[in-house]
Formats: sequence, C-alpha cells, structure tokens
Amino acid sequence: MTQAAFAIPGDLNTRTGGYIYERRMLETLNEIGQPTAHVALMTSWPHPSAQAEAELAVKLRALAPGTPLILDGLVFGSMDTALLASLDLPVVAMLHHPLGLEAGLPPEVARALIARETANLRHADHVVVPSPHTKAILIEQFGVAERDISIALPGFERPAPSTAPVAKADPPLILSVGIICERKGHDVLLAALDRLRDRRWQAKIVGLTHDKDVEAALRRQRADLGFEDRVAFTGVIPAEALDRLWRQAHLFALATRYEGYGMVLSEAMLYGLPVVSCAVGAVPDTLPEGAGLLTPPDDPGAFAAALAQLLDDAETHAAMTACAQTAGAALPEWRDAARVMATALMRVRTQHQMRG
Repeated sequence: MTQAAFAIPGDLNTRTGGYIYERRMLETLNEIGQPTAHVALMTSWPHPSAQAEAELAVKLRALAPGTPLILDGLVFGSMDTALLASLDLPVVAMLHHPLGLEAGLPPEVARALIARETANLRHADHVVVPSPHTKAILIEQFGVAERDISIALPGFERPAPSTAPVAKADPPLILSVGIICERKGHDVLLAALDRLRDRRWQAKIVGLTHDKDVEAALRRQRADLGFEDRVAFTGVIPAEALDRLWRQAHLFALATRYEGYGMVLSEAMLYGLPVVSCAVGAVPDTLPEGAGLLTPPDDPGAFAAALAQLLDDAETHAAMTACAQTAGAALPEWRDAARVMATALMRVRTQHQMRG
C-alpha cells in the first residue's frame, strides 16, 4: 500500500486530547497496514513564526508527488493558502474543530482564522473529523460538502485492571482534566465550588498550561476563595498517577465552553464516573443521557447545582455511575478510527490519480 504522510506540529506525547488522538491515529494506521510517516513540525501553529512557515513549505515540498498527506488542523487551518494550493499531493484535513471558534480569541484573530480556514478547505480533497458536531459545523458554516467529510470517532483503550483495590477519596474527589486555557472553563468550576463550600469535597484540576495568563488568573481566583487547601492544580502528571485519580474520584467535572468531541468525557465514562459538563459543541453527543448532567456554559450557579446533586444524592450518583460504565464499555477502539482514515486516504489517492 502506498505510504502516506501525517504532518503534526509539536511533541506527539503532549497530554491533550488532540495530541492523543493524532498519535494513536498515526500508530494505528501503521498497525493496520497503511504505512504513514510522521512529518514533525515546529510547535508555534496555529500562529506560526516565519521559521515555522518556512519549515512547513520545505517539508511538504519534499514529499514525493502523489503522496497522500494528512494535515493536522492547527496547521491546515492557518497555513498559507497559496502553499496548500501548490502541492501536488492529495490532502486530507484532520480537523478537531475550526480554529476561529476557540474561546477567548480577539475578534480580529477569530475572523482571520475563519477566513483562512474557509479558503484552505477549498483545497482539501477530504476532511476527517472526530464528531458529528464538527461535521455539521463544517457543512453549515464553512460550506464543505457532506460527501467530503468522514467521521472518525476517537478510539479508547480500556483501563488495565487494578493490581490492588483503590479506595475512593475522602472527602469526595471532584476531578477535572483539561488544559489550562479559557475554553476549558476552570474559572466557572471554581466559582461553582464557591457555592458548595459548606459541603465536604476536594478538587483536582489536571492538565498542562496552554495559557500562562489564564493559569495566573485561576490561581488568584483560588486564593481569593481561600481554596488553596481544597483545590489543587497538578499540571501534567504521569499516567499511573492519573489512573489512580480516576479511580479515586467521585465524579468528573469540566465546565467547558466548547468541545469538538471531548475525549476526556469518554475517558471518565471508561472509569465509570458520572460527568458534570456543559451543553456546548459536541458534548451532548459525547455524553449519553443518564451518564451525567449538562448545564448551560458560563453558569456557575447551574454548575454548582449539578455538582451538588451528585454529591448529595447517592441514588442519582449510583444510577449515573452504572450508565457511565455501560457507555464506556461500548466506546470504539483506535482500529475503528484508523480504518475510517485509511479509507479516506485511499479515496483521495484514487481521485488524485484520476485527475493526473
């Protein structure tokens, strides 16, 4: 089978949903017999330095003509349109969500990203997305034809059986996993916890810092609330430590402002944790009814009420735990996602050969 290439910026081992998705997609394509080379790029995308743009041009032009190319969405949505149009390569855009829809962007930056991504989508032979929601956005807001989009739901590895029982944390642990940026809504979680200060709980927020200003604001908010002893920002932690936190947690909470899929919500269900999140983006599609509670975004009062229900009502907590366990057991595997991508690569390769 013809070798493909997958251009991805930054460190493949970065612990975010997007990087986990692309690393496992790359690995599994090779495992199922679709040889795919990693084209490693600098980390500054989607706001590339001149050096990063030059590197991209050199590396893409070095690929053999006709090589099927998967472009990571951070690169595809912000790269020079003229470069993309000049490539003698069949291109698959791997888009988690449109870049211009990221929360907290200055309006002029959001407009520029949307304009660039709209232009670049005219030069994609196919688009692969992780959710029906992202597909709908691309059709409705970016004018992509439905036939040119495939959905490759993320795959999930089941947690290994614990070698020893892990007791639930006392007081109950509210676990949140998500990078430190405005979109993840950790400020809303803190504001909601302020409304629950009379209850027994502890909270841990796990994730790398994407925006240092957001992290500083969150730490000030925590100090102002007097929660230094109740809320921990752990940063990135080893997989074994995170596995232990999943098992110790009472519930999972993410007050997100937008998700193109929300892999971490499914990961919570793999551990049988009921979820409290927000009815935005792909979250309502990702979280089955009965496996958790969804609130409007940016509503600390509603989020606090949902947390309180799962802290106070043992019957509701047990029912949602059972539903989460059932949903987690039914999640797809990475081979399912890789087969969707392999089919897309075959399609664009055939189309390119017919045009040539």
